[in-house]
Amino acid sequence: MSQPTITPELIDYHRRRAHRSRNVAMRRAIACTIRSLWNLLPKLLRGSADRPTGPEPAHSHRDAAVVAALALAPAIGLGIARFAYALVLPDMRADLGWSYADAGWMNTTNAAGYLLGALVAARAIASVGAYRVMVAGAWACVVALMLCALFRHAIPLNAARVLAGLGGGFAFVSGGVLAAGVAQRNPERAAFLLGLFYAGPGLGILLSGVAAPFTLERFGAGSWGAAWAALAVISLPLAVGLHLARGENTAAPPSAQTSPRYADMRWLLCGYLFFGAGYIAYMTFMIAWVQGSGGGVSFQALFWAVIGLATIASPWLWTVILKRLLHGHAFAVLTGITAIGAMLPLISNTVPMLLASAALFGSAFFAVVAATTAFVRRNLPQAQWASAIGILTVVFGIGQMLGPVAIGFVNDVMQDLESGLWASVVLLFIAAMLGALQRDREAA
Repeated sequence: MSQPTITPELIDYHRRRAHRSRNVAMRRAIACTIRSLWNLLPKLLRGSADRPTGPEPAHSHRDAAVVAALALAPAIGLGIARFAYALVLPDMRADLGWSYADAGWMNTTNAAGYLLGALVAARAIASVGAYRVMVAGAWACVVALMLCALFRHAIPLNAARVLAGLGGGFAFVSGGVLAAGVAQRNPERAAFLLGLFYAGPGLGILLSGVAAPFTLERFGAGSWGAAWAALAVISLPLAVGLHLARGENTAAPPSAQTSPRYADMRWLLCGYLFFGAGYIAYMTFMIAWVQGSGGGVSFQALFWAVIGLATIASPWLWTVILKRLLHGHAFAVLTGITAIGAMLPLISNTVPMLLASAALFGSAFFAVVAATTAFVRRNLPQAQWASAIGILTVVFGIGQMLGPVAIGFVNDVMQDLESGLWASVVLLFIAAMLGALQRDREAA
């Protein structure tokens, strides 16, 4: 009996068949993961740490629905308009001939716009109200996504990224103000309601992780404009959904705002600066790393969806740490967890390690933001909260501006992504060590 002849065509046929089977398996895994989260969500809501012991007020369910609507603002402004750039970056870089520093600059300009938006949001809210500022910011992000789909030159693309950052800053800050107002009239459910708002970016990450990679696969190389358009399309119903929160507005601002002694929180400020630079590098270049490691479109979508799902679950995962750890220890622990998540794929780029990285990083990086807010609320009088959170936002924004272009420069000099990603891990561990030095006010 003659042996079958192994030809290059036969090898190529089996390789394509295996690739198609892997893509089908990845799509089914994404669908199963989303379905599992949907089935698990009611149990998570019922099991929140601050579930009321008595009968819920009549307005309780409506307020939860309002906060869920408010969470659509950071879903657009951060989850899609900021973080989804990582999904489109490899195709843009290949098509436009960018260096890694050029690619990083696109997120630097976005962070500059976000910083500007966060700085002027308070005045805008005082002038026209938080709801109008939030809606305007969300629609500015939608417009910016459409502009990214239309332009091909660096200057208008960076201008669109600035607009997306500005809108994201407006949407996140004003949405947070409105969510805090809802939580204030539900003190027994305050932690749950604020956690629900901070889960919003995870929804945007999840949706963009499904939309962008498969759009790029459908239209081929150089189709990043179509991917931006797809992101704009999925943002439209989210922006319309903000209408459900139209009855909310802010109370009159306090008549006397005071500023804290920033020297008392110097270690937290320094740590937050390094955290901003380190985490954004992962969210900018990690998909390029996954792609370079052989991850196909379906796995890229699964990887990004896992980050989104973990971000959605983070309010329930780390509540104990946020409530029990004093000083800067919650910030340090959560930043350390983020750093470990960022380091895992550099140790091994196997599928289990990459998914573990996405889950660990996604679950912790937004909880770090919550840890800074918890520190401020624990150590400062309410009249100083706005100023303290404002200065934290400034140093965080500066870190986010410097991180992508600096890590991109390291990638260009070393001619690989691994060096820059290791640099981001180092920045995160430095942030954790600096945060561990921070003491509460009475213990200082």
